[in-house]
Amino acid sequence: MNTMQDIQGFLAEKTLAIAGISRDEKSMSAAAFKELKTRGYTLYPVNPNASTILGETCYPSVAALPRKVGGVLVFTAPANTEKVVREAAAAGIRRIWIQQGAQSEGALRFCADNKLPAVSRQCILMFAEPVSSIHAFHRWVKRLFGGMPR
Repeated sequence: MNTMQDIQGFLAEKTLAIAGISRDEKSMSAAAFKELKTRGYTLYPVNPNASTILGETCYPSVAALPRKVGGVLVFTAPANTEKVVREAAAAGIRRIWIQQGAQSEGALRFCADNKLPAVSRQCILMFAEPVSSIHAFHRWVKRLFGGMPR
């Protein structure tokens, strides 16, 4: 279950990996990358099929990152999510955000079993301040109908 404490804890980490970032500049993962960059985050793209994404060096795995990050934002296909989460835990990364559509029961179970604060089934752009555009509207609707984490 998502809590605002877990969400705020993740967002407080200013150095993040984005696992499963797409080479498609119009993708949600690329949009999140661009938006988080404008908010001052240091980001490391992770995609085993690319050497650069959005002008940044891309790493083949979380284990290959040049430095430790505070959290991993996961955009992988659900079949790959548990592997990324396990790799993050092995690297000592304690904060996980599994973006909507990337969640897998195995990954969520692993996080719960290992007491890793994990946010899942939420869009990070609804919480990374300042929230703007369609994300602000979605957040307003979720608040209106009681769908926001507590």
